[in-house]
Amino acid sequence: MLFTSPPEVGLTLAKVGLGVISTLWFARDLVESTHVILKIYASGQGREHELNVYTHMDSIETDHPGKKYVRKLLDHFYLNNFQCRHICLIHQPLEINTSDLMQLRYGRRMTLESMKAAIRQLLGALDYLHSVANLIHTELLIPVPSPDALSDFEEQVFNKPAPKVLKDRTIYTTSPFPYGDGLPILSDLGEARFGDVEHCENIMPDYYRAPEVDIWSIAMVAWDIVSRNSLIRGEIRDDIFDDGVRIAQLVALLGNPSPEFLKKTPMSWVFWDDSGNWKNLVPIPNERTLEKLAADIQGEDVEGFLRWLLLALQWNPEDRPTALELLMDP
Repeated sequence: MLFTSPPEVGLTLAKVGLGVISTLWFARDLVESTHVILKIYASGQGREHELNVYTHMDSIETDHPGKKYVRKLLDHFYLNNFQCRHICLIHQPLEINTSDLMQLRYGRRMTLESMKAAIRQLLGALDYLHSVANLIHTELLIPVPSPDALSDFEEQVFNKPAPKVLKDRTIYTTSPFPYGDGLPILSDLGEARFGDVEHCENIMPDYYRAPEVDIWSIAMVAWDIVSRNSLIRGEIRDDIFDDGVRIAQLVALLGNPSPEFLKKTPMSWVFWDDSGNWKNLVPIPNERTLEKLAADIQGEDVEGFLRWLLLALQWNPEDRPTALELLMDP
């Protein structure tokens, strides 16, 4: 399928991802003779948010080194189909998310020494987003696969079974995309938020959720890279994520939040009384300690890593260090 018309400058080869409001497609740029990823949004309001974020970043002149660790938007166009208008973003090819990569590629976790290089780069990118672009973001991907891997993948998808054609639509299966190597970069800016606007929606997985997202999620990502144990396991009851279990596990790991924090936190009265005491609606698993969960972490200075982790996992967002402060931590 040609992905622009007229003039036709690209060839769509395979579907490689499916999200809630978009699909991802592997394609070849026929002008530059390179491979790209198309992100095609479903029709509807609010679908141009990611484009607006990129436009905002491109309008800022800066030499901040962290900018090169944020995924670039190569171009965009609009696709009209069945009286609907879809925005299509063109990106460089990137890998799956870090958690999936650890499962598929390593079958184990990185050592602390291997993790540090990735987190340094991620913190540099976050410092750029925070201090220069005034953006809040949570996502992380792995760099582009090698040109040889992409060429091999292109040959493979040509040999796949034909798509299923129905009366009103054609259904394409999702092809497993080849993974790359190297350090991670920030991507999926459709979930980025402008820092000067108040937000109340959830843009993080339930297990990672926090009053402020970036610094907290950095600590969670770092943990996931080096440990098989889930820092926050949580529970799903009747298809609903149980916030009580999650918060009880946080109390076991981080201690009780301050009364001042609870007073300014909506719904805290559900779990704490007016004096800041846990109501014990859900028992606190005091046997679940950070030291026990960290028993499988490989590398030197695990104690130093846990100290660094707890700096980022402060209940009160104002108590957490900045991305640059975490980057400069010994």
